[in-house]
Amino acid sequence: MKRSFDGAPAGKGAVYQWSGDGKAGAGRMEIADTAPPSLVRIRLDFTRPMRASNLAEFTLEPDGDATRVRWSMEGPTPFIGKLFGIFVDMDNLIGRDFATGLANLRMATEGR
Repeated sequence: MKRSFDGAPAGKGAVYQWSGDGKAGAGRMEIADTAPPSLVRIRLDFTRPMRASNLAEFTLEPDGDATRVRWSMEGPTPFIGKLFGIFVDMDNLIGRDFATGLANLRMATEGR
C-alpha cells in the first residue's frame, strides 16, 4: 500500500492519503476540526472501490482514571449504497475494523 502525509504537520489541515489494492482501496483523511482535549473531526473521502465522503468524529470524555472514546461516522448514502446495505450487513462488514481501531488506540495510549 502506498501512503502519504500532506498539509499541516499536525492538527487541523493534516492529511493522510492511501492507495492500495484489494480491501484497502484508496482514499484521503483530513483533520477538519479539533477542540482539545475532547474532539477530533475528520473528513474521510474514499475514492476506490466506491466513492464516498463521510465525517468521522472522535469524542473523548473523562471517566474516572480512564477516558471514554466514542467513534462515529456519518455521511450521505447514495442509492447504490442503500441497495448494497440491503444485501450486506454493514455492521458486520466494517464493525470489526472500528473495534480493531479502538483496540489499537487503547494499546497506543496505555503503552501496551
